[in-house]
Amino acid sequence: MDDFTERGLRDALAAAESPAWSVRAAAGRRLAAAPQIEGVAGVLHGLLLDAQDTGVTSDTVVALLARRDLAGLRAVLAARAVASDQGTADQLAAELDCDPRWATGQDGDELIVQLRTLAADSDSDVRKEALLRLARLR
Repeated sequence: MDDFTERGLRDALAAAESPAWSVRAAAGRRLAAAPQIEGVAGVLHGLLLDAQDTGVTSDTVVALLARRDLAGLRAVLAARAVASDQGTADQLAAELDCDPRWATGQDGDELIVQLRTLAADSDSDVRKEALLRLARLR
């Protein structure tokens, strides 16, 4: 969403509660595009852990990783660390493993730097997940 107005934000937050998976997935994509996702982190976390449909999880993860910033990656790692539904946990892991930045050396290096930064995060779940991802690279 290019113009993140107050109304647009309210609409996206309302859509995150929809019974329709496609509407929740669209809300995840829209909220992930917010300039500052910290204000909607709780809603994004819920969408990432959507146990009703992994399509919601997938679309939200892809949009967050497309940000290419620490905030997006941090949100995904935080969800992966606490995912209790196996399908959701697997979907989160698959999207992390298939992040397009792994396809090229320079972009992969960018992702590794971000993981190293998050390995020192104040949230122990984020720290643990970042360390696990880094350990898999060795």
